[in-house]
Formats: sequence, structure tokens, C-alpha cells
Amino acid sequence: MKFLCVCGLGQGTSLILRMNVETVLGQMGIQADVENTDVSSASSESADFIITSNELAQSLEGHPAKVIIVNNFFDSDEIKSALENHVR
Repeated sequence: MKFLCVCGLGQGTSLILRMNVETVLGQMGIQADVENTDVSSASSESADFIITSNELAQSLEGHPAKVIIVNNFFDSDEIKSALENHVR
């Protein structure tokens, strides 16, 4: 299972999101490949799930991955809730 954590530039914010997603997935007992990238690169990368903001999700319409929207990349509870709703 592969997750892409996506922000506008693919550096700071998506890296924080990736670390939080890895932590939450570990707590859920899910092993996955988690990477961070920018929105332009994400459109051409393969993944099972893309985690991003509502604003950037529009740019990823048509991508075969399931897009999961998270508003606060620092909120582990929101990330966990979003993952529980889409992953299993």
C-alpha cells in the first residue's frame, strides 16, 4: 500500500504530514510506503492513496488514487479519523 503526502512545494508541510501519517498508520497496525511530494509531481506518480488539503485535492482530480483530505496536517486525531474512514 502506498501513500503520497502532498503539499504545494513537496518539502516542509508534506514532510510533516508524512511523519504524522507514518505514526498514525503504525498505531493502526498498517504497514505502508509513505512518501511526500509536490502537487505537480503527484499527478504523475502511482499511489493507492493521496493525502492532501482540500485546496490541492482539486488539482489531483482524475488521479486513480483515492484522495484523502486533511485540513490540519499537524492534528494526529484528524489524520487518524480520515485514515480510518478510507483505509482498511
